[in-house]
Amino acid sequence: MKVSEIILHHSASHDGMATNWSQIRFYHTALRGWKNVGYHYGIELVGQDYEVLLGRFENEDGAHCPGHNSKALGVCLVGNFEENYVPSEQYQLVLKLVRQLMRNHNILLPNVYGHRELADTLCPGKYFDLDAFRRDL
Repeated sequence: MKVSEIILHHSASHDGMATNWSQIRFYHTALRGWKNVGYHYGIELVGQDYEVLLGRFENEDGAHCPGHNSKALGVCLVGNFEENYVPSEQYQLVLKLVRQLMRNHNILLPNVYGHRELADTLCPGKYFDLDAFRRDL
């Protein structure tokens, strides 16, 4: 896979099943029949710290944004940012991860998207300010 985009997501779902990384993996594999979680990375509170968790390997197509899965890395923040702001520690960690992914794959800033910018969805939520995020990158 030739990576040229990064797409940001949050885990909120209408069915309420996606509440942590292991449940997202179960939902995607056992219930949807996918080979793995649809995202390449997740960021979740584990104990008292946020951690970057592996989903699909970077050389594998994602399953997170139709029309972009063969060229985009999917990064999912575990949380509901339709209802809450992104916690500062999680926000700083996603900035660090996305900066590193941009460097590793020579991805330009205009190719960092929120899921809602590419599909009919609210993801990654109204409290995830994509313009501010890109400025912070």
